[in-house]
Amino acid sequence: MIVALILTVFAGLSTSIGSALALLSRRTDTGLLSLALGFSGGVMVYISFVEMFPEALESIAAVHGEGTAQWLTAAGFFGGMLAIAAIDFLVPSYENPHHHSLPEDMEDTPDSRRLMRMGVLSALAIAIHNFPEGIATFFATLHDPAVGVPVAIAVALHNVPEGIAVAVPVFYATGSRTKAFWYSSLSGFSEPVGAVVGYLVLRPWLRDDVLGMVFAVVAGIMVFISLDQLIPNAKRYGRGHQAVYGLVLGMAVMAVTLLVL
Repeated sequence: MIVALILTVFAGLSTSIGSALALLSRRTDTGLLSLALGFSGGVMVYISFVEMFPEALESIAAVHGEGTAQWLTAAGFFGGMLAIAAIDFLVPSYENPHHHSLPEDMEDTPDSRRLMRMGVLSALAIAIHNFPEGIATFFATLHDPAVGVPVAIAVALHNVPEGIAVAVPVFYATGSRTKAFWYSSLSGFSEPVGAVVGYLVLRPWLRDDVLGMVFAVVAGIMVFISLDQLIPNAKRYGRGHQAVYGLVLGMAVMAVTLLVL
């Protein structure tokens, strides 16, 4: 459990890495960013379908039988997707961090109040998105550290551009690197908070079938994040097939990791 919490904290606070990159550089290596986002999406998609979904089915079947388990697993999977979709619906599109701001995007935007509002609301929106990601990272690690480590790395890579999205407008609005860094870091802190809250809520009912439902929901969350955020942004920042190369590389690394460990 301690390892799971440490990995979740690492994944969440990687927004600080994005903040540091944004504040130390005026230009972004968009090709590398595209590869990293594609890699993260590949890890999440592969582990969801190859590891988490079958594990959910097996755990639920041990209690309720194969037929019922198939229905419950599918319900949990799409329930996870609906949960993230509901969050997207509740966060207004202007503040929804689907298209992350880069340092070069802000140079021609002089309205400091508008930039500060963009930064603060981006931090809030990202914090809301990170809450279920913290639950996903924590329970994936709790299930199997060999699975949790690559998931944490994938979520961390996903959080780097989110840190940029918060830090850049706050810095251009205030001129303070310290404020930009802390706003960005706080947006990622909701991941370990989500992990702790999720565990405390579910702890009294952590039987095999309940864990199986959690795994199914986590798989749905990770697939939705990949399809809705990671892959589109990887394509946006990349040139040619960079996003696809990152996606395939992420799947390959995850496959080798599962086979070796």
